[in-house]
Amino acid sequence: MKHNLILRVASKFLIPLIILFGLYVQFHGDYGPGGGFQAGVIFSSAIILYALVFGLDVAEKIIPANVLRTLAGLGVVIYASVGVAALFLGGNYLEYGVLGSTQVAGQHLGILLVELGVGITVASVMLIIFFAFAGRGRS
Repeated sequence: MKHNLILRVASKFLIPLIILFGLYVQFHGDYGPGGGFQAGVIFSSAIILYALVFGLDVAEKIIPANVLRTLAGLGVVIYASVGVAALFLGGNYLEYGVLGSTQVAGQHLGILLVELGVGITVASVMLIIFFAFAGRGRS
């Protein structure tokens, strides 16, 4: 892999901004456009850029495959847990209104947690897919 100094410096500047934008999309998703899926893709694109610039081996050391598999499952568990919590509180599955002291507070908390679960799952699955395809042919 050829080391390009300009590309490395530019990516060191851009990757934190991409991650920050992903967090903005994640936590602003209940007020406007965005949410977990979009944030997950944005976040994973920052890690993919890191892997393309600094090498696949370095990126796999930062986020190992077993951590990605755990995060993928954790995101699904978060999503499902919000629905089960709503059931235990007397509502329907994923009826967010019963999660808070008021209907609006419950909906806000519920959608925030559901989108967090979706974002974690999407980001980790995108990285699992990228590492699987990018690592083909390696011994």
